[in-house]
Amino acid sequence: MTTQAEKGWEKIHWVQAHMPLHTAIKERFVRELPFTGHRIGAALHLEAKTANLMLTLHAGGAQLHVIGSNPYSTQDEIVAALAGVDRIVVDACYGESAQEHAEKIDRLLQFSPTLIVEDGGEVIERVTDSGSLGAPDLLGICEETTTGVECLQRLTSEGKLSVPAIAVNDAQMKHLFDNRYGTGQSVWEAIMHATNLSIAGKTALIIGYGWCGKGLAMRADGLGARVLVVEIDPIKAVEALMEGYEVVSLEDGVRQAAFVVTATGRENVIDEGMLRCMRDGALLANAGHFGYEIDRQALVQLAEERRQVRAGVEAYTLLERTSSLPVK
Repeated sequence: MTTQAEKGWEKIHWVQAHMPLHTAIKERFVRELPFTGHRIGAALHLEAKTANLMLTLHAGGAQLHVIGSNPYSTQDEIVAALAGVDRIVVDACYGESAQEHAEKIDRLLQFSPTLIVEDGGEVIERVTDSGSLGAPDLLGICEETTTGVECLQRLTSEGKLSVPAIAVNDAQMKHLFDNRYGTGQSVWEAIMHATNLSIAGKTALIIGYGWCGKGLAMRADGLGARVLVVEIDPIKAVEALMEGYEVVSLEDGVRQAAFVVTATGRENVIDEGMLRCMRDGALLANAGHFGYEIDRQALVQLAEERRQVRAGVEAYTLLERTSSLPVK
């Protein structure tokens, strides 16, 4: 019988064959050992590609303490594979609670990292909350997400960021290949895998037309959906229109859409009022790092019934709605 670790290595070896730049960098790191003496704390989506990144840093001589950045993206077989590598401590599991996640951030900081690589800004925010005791040997941080970079910008404006930070998300290659093409593909793959629904012929609402929103709209269109876009920036709204999408108000969009996907990074974009407007059977999802674009508290309070219908999919029957459009 194949073990969890063996399944993880199969996935890692597969992506390694499709990541030639990583291979070239790893070969250089083996020769130069640039991270000798460094302790790297990583909080990332723990899947095969990020595992390959960890192994590349490991090849450079680093010790690593790795946790997940999202409980639902952690793949236990990847955790099992990395856990068998010397100088790598992995502290993560699929579906961990918010309290467990906070405790794992604390344990990462007890590792006293000299460098932090993360996705979302939670670790560096904990460091600043803890002062110098949080990570006394920290030399710098690398952050890849829009949400995390906004956290870094806020900490900088408040005078709390005391170490250099590389905002990977500001790189043009990151915008183009990860945010636009990567997010655009992976979100719809995740929706289709979780729901077993087809996208073709359905109406999809994309809220936010930044780089991620552009990718979401493009992929939804390619899958055969009718694509609606909500965007408050007039220039981006015109761009969406010129690229062939229907630009609508938020209320008009949620009344029509079978799929509603938020990609704004802003809190409570889908609030109680918008929840009441949604059509029967609408699928609501967030493409950002955190789930706060959707007012989950309001959703729970409005729900007469809440049930798990598939892995990763919850159904809410609302007490009162202002829209009753049928699902196409």
